[in-house]
Amino acid sequence: MTALADETPEAGMTKVATPPSDLDDVLWQAWRAMELPEGYHAEIIGGAIEVSPTGRYAHGRIVNELRDRLVVFLAKSEFAARQDINVIHRRKVWIPDLFVVPADAEEYVTEDGLGIDASAVGLVVEVVSPGSESITRDRTRKRSSYARAGIPVYVLIDDYDENGIVTVLTVPEPGKGVYRNELRTAYGTAVTLPEGPAQGFTIGVDVTGIGRQG
Repeated sequence: MTALADETPEAGMTKVATPPSDLDDVLWQAWRAMELPEGYHAEIIGGAIEVSPTGRYAHGRIVNELRDRLVVFLAKSEFAARQDINVIHRRKVWIPDLFVVPADAEEYVTEDGLGIDASAVGLVVEVVSPGSESITRDRTRKRSSYARAGIPVYVLIDDYDENGIVTVLTVPEPGKGVYRNELRTAYGTAVTLPEGPAQGFTIGVDVTGIGRQG
C-alpha cells in the first residue's frame, strides 16, 4: 500500500494544508469510475481504494441502535445523525457507519454532489467488523485519516478488542494524524462523550451488549 505524502496543518487551523497529490488524483478518478455490485462500497483510505461489504447483522444492530438513540438525543439541537453518505476530505473518501453533522448541512455538500465535506463532521463512529483487514482499517488507517481531516471525535465500537471496548478519541492533530486523547471503556460500562456535537451522550450496554465471553 502506498503511503501518503506528509501533510502539515496551517497555523491556527485544523484543516490539512498540503494539496492533493498525483496519487490522490489517480485514486479519485478510479474511485469515481467504479461500479460495484450491490452490497459493497469503496473508500479511499491511506493511499489506496478499499472495497468492503455491507456489515453483518450484529454490526448493523449496533449501528442502528446507536443511531436511534442519537436521533432522540440530538432532536432539539442543531445537529443530526447521518449514515450511507460519502465523507470527503481532499480526495480521500470514507463512508462511516455513523456520523454527526449540522442538521442543515447543504452548504457542506461538495460541488460535484458526491458527498459532504469532512469539515462539517463533528463526530464519526465505526463499528468494527470481523477479520484482520477490517480490524486494521478501523483501528489504524481510519483513525489516522480522521485525525488528519481534523474530525473532533472518533468513536470506535470494537467487539474484537479484549472482550469488547468502546474507544473515544478526541483532540486530533492533523499534521501528525493522531488523536491526543483516548478513553477506553469495556462493554457493560457506560461511556459518556466528553465533547463534540453529542457531548453528554452515553453509550451503554443497550447499544454494545455485555461483551464477548472468554
